[in-house]
Amino acid sequence: MRSLRIRLFQKTDFVFADSLRALVGWNQTKNDWMRFLAHQPDGCFIAEWDGQPVGTATTTIYEDKVAWIGMVLVHPNAQRRGIGRALLEHCIAFLKPRVACIKLDATPLGKALYDTLGFRDEWTLKRWGTDHAELPATPMQYRVRRWQEGDHEAIQVLDADAFGVLRWPMMHRLTWQPSRALIHLTPKQRVSAFGVVRKGARAHYLGPVVANSIAAAGPLIKSLVLALPNERIFWDIPDANTGAVELAQRLGFQPQRPLIRMFLGENKWPGDPQRIFALAGPEIG
Repeated sequence: MRSLRIRLFQKTDFVFADSLRALVGWNQTKNDWMRFLAHQPDGCFIAEWDGQPVGTATTTIYEDKVAWIGMVLVHPNAQRRGIGRALLEHCIAFLKPRVACIKLDATPLGKALYDTLGFRDEWTLKRWGTDHAELPATPMQYRVRRWQEGDHEAIQVLDADAFGVLRWPMMHRLTWQPSRALIHLTPKQRVSAFGVVRKGARAHYLGPVVANSIAAAGPLIKSLVLALPNERIFWDIPDANTGAVELAQRLGFQPQRPLIRMFLGENKWPGDPQRIFALAGPEIG
């Protein structure tokens, strides 16, 4: 009789997990898998069918308040056996005693399953992409500079206000992989925006970008994108942030696919999508 087992993700699972990620065409890299495991070693899981790995799932807890479910993948040869649902239920059981709210970013195809598990819609977003951003060859704005160690406290405050909870350990880990991290300063030299662009398996990923206004986000995003001429870039934007959407259109980005942010539990810390100009990633928020 065939059996399903869900166990903790081990370092020896990196090869399987990244090969599965490549098979389904997602953009994460081995560095992303390493970051998931470093952040939540007790909350990353492997599904086995008859003793063979066939699926993955990750969880990311922020401040013991909000958690994310991501990287729910099942090998095509093992689908339609309830493995994806079992992984989700395992993640939910792990997270419910630990946080008040569980979130994920769903595709329209996956939404029906999440509905049956009690998730509710919060807001919508889209992935935008380009193979060639339309930017003038201008130098970096004088109020934009590289993110430095001394900026961490200001970045944490800005990000927590926009995202809803503190997620600094994950933000700091984003700089582990090849990335470019910048901040925008006010005339009084206060941090008004920060952003990261990092290398992915299929495209560079623009995000997170958090800002107090489009006036701060615009120069920062242009500076991040300017460093990637003729490179493919993905950019996930809340639909409610019309300033970011209009900027993406001006820079030559095109909509790729819709997503729905969903939550389970009490959404006490919803954040402000008007200040989120780019997600950190659907797998981590």
